[in-house]
Amino acid sequence: MNIFIGILIPFLGTSLGAACVFFMKRGLSDLVQRSLTGFASGVMVAASIWSLLIPALEQSADLGVWQFVPVAVGFWIGIFFLLMLDRAVPHLHQNSEKAEEPRSGFQRTTMMILAVTLHNIPEGMAVGVVYAGYRLGNASITAAGAFALSLGIAIQNFPEGAIISMPLRAEGMKKSRAFAGGVLSGIVEPIGAMLTILVSGLIVPVLPYLLSFAAGAMLYVVVEELIPEMFQGDHTNLGTIFFAVGFSIMMILDVTLG
Repeated sequence: MNIFIGILIPFLGTSLGAACVFFMKRGLSDLVQRSLTGFASGVMVAASIWSLLIPALEQSADLGVWQFVPVAVGFWIGIFFLLMLDRAVPHLHQNSEKAEEPRSGFQRTTMMILAVTLHNIPEGMAVGVVYAGYRLGNASITAAGAFALSLGIAIQNFPEGAIISMPLRAEGMKKSRAFAGGVLSGIVEPIGAMLTILVSGLIVPVLPYLLSFAAGAMLYVVVEELIPEMFQGDHTNLGTIFFAVGFSIMMILDVTLG
């Protein structure tokens, strides 16, 4: 039951953020959106390091000087996996008028939801692989550490939910449908986590690969999608400051709870 609750926490964060559409009359300003994007970026980078890459290295310690091999391999597989998804799924980023390839007949709002959904896929995988490692009794992955990752991702998912639902409302969509769109963008997280746990019997020998795979996928999203969005428009340091805030919060959560 604790594992089930743990994998639902990030989804709850997205849903609560999407619910802002019922309470906020105006859309998020450009500065607010960039600040929240910077915060989400900081959380994801810190989670990739403390919750995923460091445990992956610890799992490979018996390889001695070669302990970096499964971590590096998994990391690059994660990068290429997100690169393929990025090329295969049509999506539209915030403050962008042109959708990324491939071409499709999807509506603008649908492609905006798909863009955030792509962000959430590696997050769901990260939560799933950490809880799978904990479920299998892995000594380097504690219940508190797994919870710290879930909580950190939920915190950054809250503004993400608002970032998707508020623009959908601004596009003319009803509040209920804009909320549903924000929630829908986050549903891939518990689904991905559950699928990872269901195949947990295969995870023990390849856990370092899967941990670093999730880290690579998350960092791809940060560098390819979030950081460019953070610096769109007039120059400001707010995005960078909130990146540092998000990074610090996730680092503190992981170190104190893990």
